[in-house]
Amino acid sequence: MADPAHSDRRGEITLWRRLLAEFLGTALLVTAVVGSGIMAVELSPNDVGLQLLENSVATAFALGALILTFGPVSGAHFNPVVSAADWFLGRRHGTGLTIKDLLGYAVAQTLGAIAGSVLANLMFDLAPVTMSTRERAAAHLWLGEIVAVAGLLLLIFALVRSGRASAAPAAVGAYIGAAYWFTSSTSFANPSVTIGRAFTDTFAGIAPGSVPGFVVAQLIGLLLGVGLVLALYPHPGDDDDAVVVPHDVEAAQAVTNPQGSHRS
Repeated sequence: MADPAHSDRRGEITLWRRLLAEFLGTALLVTAVVGSGIMAVELSPNDVGLQLLENSVATAFALGALILTFGPVSGAHFNPVVSAADWFLGRRHGTGLTIKDLLGYAVAQTLGAIAGSVLANLMFDLAPVTMSTRERAAAHLWLGEIVAVAGLLLLIFALVRSGRASAAPAAVGAYIGAAYWFTSSTSFANPSVTIGRAFTDTFAGIAPGSVPGFVVAQLIGLLLGVGLVLALYPHPGDDDDAVVVPHDVEAAQAVTNPQGSHRS
């Protein structure tokens, strides 16, 4: 039988391993967002459109790769609104996160996002923390965030509930890359990433005073996205707990404990 001190119901991958995956994944995602933004400004100093293209392409590819890397461990949420939707949509069916998981994920994601900005700053020889002065406070930007979050959640849970969760790495990366361009806000779509990006006064930064408006808009997007999922995909699929990617339980167990020492 499984040792309860080292396993849980989610593929017998312990909570601390999942939180570590969420911390690292979110940190590396923000590092990719901020670092590619800094590099874009250095390489294309006089062309904002090209800077955004470089930033969005790097982010899209990095996100897909990170989902593939951390998905089998934690689900690769990297985003409190995804975790909150997973908890809410799964609680009636015994799938998804528990409230303890949700709180742990949100903390790990937020700390990871801040660490990601610090790492990017250091890699480009900046001070570890350079609070952003880039104001992003306007109603049309908040509307962009609502659209970005609602669309992201609808995409993820449409894939899960229709049995196509394996397409999530490519689909989510493509959506975020496109949303850089079709939303007025350039699609932060993530409260933790929004907070983390306040810690860098670079291309991808957001002034601390602009963070609350973005987070409120993202929470509205969460409500809208969950509502759309329930309206369009009311029935959970066979893999309803496979958010963002399916959990390959046997592979994950082999990686985390090849000798099976967590079993007794």
